[in-house]
Amino acid sequence: GKHRKRSAMKKIKVLQVNKLYDPFIGGVEKVVQQIADGLSSQTNMRVLVCNETKEDVTEIIHGVRVHRSGSFGMLGNMPLSVKFLRDLKKVSKSCDILHFHMPFPIGDLAGLLSGYQGKVVVWWHSDVVRQKKMMLLYRPVMERFLKRADAIIVATQGHIDGSAYLGPYKDKCRVIPFGVNPEIEKKADQWVAENKAKEEKREHTPVRFLFVGRLVYYKGCKTLLEAFASVRNAELVMIGEGPLKQELICLAERLEVSERVHFLGNVEDAVLDENFAACDVFVLPSIARSEAFGLVQTEAMVYEKPVINTNLPSGVPYVSIHKQTGLTVEPEDVKGLADAMNWMVGHKEEREEMGKRARARVKECFQLQDMLDGVLALYRELCR
Repeated sequence: GKHRKRSAMKKIKVLQVNKLYDPFIGGVEKVVQQIADGLSSQTNMRVLVCNETKEDVTEIIHGVRVHRSGSFGMLGNMPLSVKFLRDLKKVSKSCDILHFHMPFPIGDLAGLLSGYQGKVVVWWHSDVVRQKKMMLLYRPVMERFLKRADAIIVATQGHIDGSAYLGPYKDKCRVIPFGVNPEIEKKADQWVAENKAKEEKREHTPVRFLFVGRLVYYKGCKTLLEAFASVRNAELVMIGEGPLKQELICLAERLEVSERVHFLGNVEDAVLDENFAACDVFVLPSIARSEAFGLVQTEAMVYEKPVINTNLPSGVPYVSIHKQTGLTVEPEDVKGLADAMNWMVGHKEEREEMGKRARARVKECFQLQDMLDGVLALYRELCR
């Protein structure tokens, strides 16, 4: 029994710090939860986030203790919380590692004010691109925090090369690619096995393009619709909600493509899976490096779908590779995107080959277990 006790005592105490947590699922929240769930048995894992309301809430989610600090509400997409600063100071005292997810200005500030002496890991998800005024205030805090960090995780080399801020901290950066949830892989494999026969019968229907994402400026939906207007024998399914929805619906009408463009809004997981399965090509037309990776590309790739993405100075073109697993075009290049889509319509066999290579690439490079192993190895190294 003694030996078991000792190994239980040796668990590294980790506190993950982020804006929000499940059920608020954005790309970053997904990663925080994958790490929390995936490493909860090997580490002593806790999560600290903000609540969107005044209440403090502590709960156990999938065996992980999650504390939400009450806030005054949200400013844009940033929670305003004084309690959060206090809670971090209190909880951090007993931790071996604080693992922050950036960008999150209040998080950096809380980290600097907490007086915490242990190891700090930062997962750098993306640069702050658009909020120029906020950056004037935030940059000095951010720089101090990046100096303070013991290690900075990024999902691809493109995150380092394309960042306006990470250059001076290159030596602390570690590339740990994101991983696709094995559940999605299981569903996709099942689908691939069952649906091959059905697919063969679908000969002369239009080629289906799929977009999944929030309808916000940096996703490049305007460019997508303008390009789609000159694509023949094709239809486009758009899944997601956002402030630009009405504007995009009007644009589709003006371009006379509204018969062939289907806005589905937010959908249940099952419907999303169905659409990944039923499409022929996935499109990620993002136009700004706020799109740092595009995890949704990997989900389409699991379903053996080729991807058209954009050549952003971020991780995006590192996920699906030009002419191997899809095509990469310049951001905001309407003609380039239209040409790529028309090529996909005209080249069924090559398109399907690309899809198979896409699936193989996910198996090789984007496995959730590899991500978790990488993070745990880093924790252990820092605590030695």
